[in-house]
Amino acid sequence: MTKQLQGASQLSTELALVAAQAMDDKKAEDILILDVSNLLVVTDVFLLATGTSTRHVRSLMDDAELALREIDRRPIRREGAEYGEWVLLDYGDVVIHVFEKETRAYYDLERLWADAPRIAFTPRVSESDS
Repeated sequence: MTKQLQGASQLSTELALVAAQAMDDKKAEDILILDVSNLLVVTDVFLLATGTSTRHVRSLMDDAELALREIDRRPIRREGAEYGEWVLLDYGDVVIHVFEKETRAYYDLERLWADAPRIAFTPRVSESDS
């Protein structure tokens, strides 16, 4: 019997988009959402983003966590916040990774999960960008 490829659930996708928008509002860089549901059994979506400093990384995670808490979602675990180079929020169906630029380049999760389809996310254009 062949496994039918279905992709990430609509709820998982929506949660990732909420978190991505919260981080975009705080100037996260290189936001990427990957549908890993057909590659992993433990989660549906990876959300990757980059902060400009350890303080910014922590702030982005706090903003993502707050945005998801507002829709009654709480992480199963949070790792790396004390260091701020790579912070992870695990919601079960969505795993959020926020990196400092050098750490993201070193681990290169985009390459590791290159077979994962990308979920469309368009950052808002801020007033200072226009």
